[in-house]
Amino acid sequence: MAELELRRFGPDDTDDVRAALDVRSAVARVDSPWQHPMLLPAYVAELRHGWDGEPETPYLALVDGQVVGTGSVSLTEWDNRHLAWLSVEVLPQCRRRGHGRRLFERLVEEARAAGRTSVAVHGWESEATLSFARAVGVERRSQEIQRRQHLAELAPGRVQQLYDEGAAAAGDYELVRYAGRTPPELRGAMAELMSVINDAPTDDLDIEDEVFTADRLDAYETATLARGMRLYRLVARHRGTAELAGHTVVAVESARPSVGDQHDTAVARAHRGHRLGLLLKAGMLLWLAEAEPRLETVDTWNAESNDHMITVNEALGYRVLGRELEFQRSL
Repeated sequence: MAELELRRFGPDDTDDVRAALDVRSAVARVDSPWQHPMLLPAYVAELRHGWDGEPETPYLALVDGQVVGTGSVSLTEWDNRHLAWLSVEVLPQCRRRGHGRRLFERLVEEARAAGRTSVAVHGWESEATLSFARAVGVERRSQEIQRRQHLAELAPGRVQQLYDEGAAAAGDYELVRYAGRTPPELRGAMAELMSVINDAPTDDLDIEDEVFTADRLDAYETATLARGMRLYRLVARHRGTAELAGHTVVAVESARPSVGDQHDTAVARAHRGHRLGLLLKAGMLLWLAEAEPRLETVDTWNAESNDHMITVNEALGYRVLGRELEFQRSL
């Protein structure tokens, strides 16, 4: 069997970046054809900034000088310093030859060398993914559902109706809009509010709560804007105390203004029971109808066990696209 070569690359290695993106695109066309293709500038920005200032370490996988796949190791110093998330993608025409298993094993070596004691990997639900998981000895720990909302399919007046329902239960709150970066005077309070996402279920993953700081918020916004996204954050603020009670965030692609992505939606524990989740998400859609008239779809992700948020999303017309499985093992 020919030896598998790993070649590390970075955002300035133009040829390797294009080769890796070609692999990712070919894989998505087979495994998740509903996905919007990633654009090259967005991929370069992802390699440079990551999600929130900690870019992954990417590799091309080659056999006899020919690219057969790509992989990466994602490490964070914000929290979860025991864990490395691995990505393994093999060209469809190169599968069932052991390349994925050998790529995974090499990435595990990188994770172990970085001092991590656990690795996690994900893949779309399929027999191929489950077979790969068995081959490399990882256990299924969680599953997430990707959903998509088609705005044109919402019945006229539906969003306003849901907004009014939420507003009737949330008279003690006002909604505040922030486009782009969070105002400096709110960065600390917003970082604290972002930590509420830790209440979302993580099922059986060996994972710690994420740590959010003003610096991490700034890094997230820098990374999102660098990917060519326009940021919209809607915040629920308590009228009596001015406390930030909840928020929702949507990013819209500048290059493809028909495409949007739902980021976090969260409501602080002390302010639950007032239908703020519904109010925020419906209020965001009303705002986007004004600010992004060309927007057609919004994608969202939820743990399959997150019943409350799934109920809100289904009320807003989100439909299931696919289930992604998450696996983990100790080193």
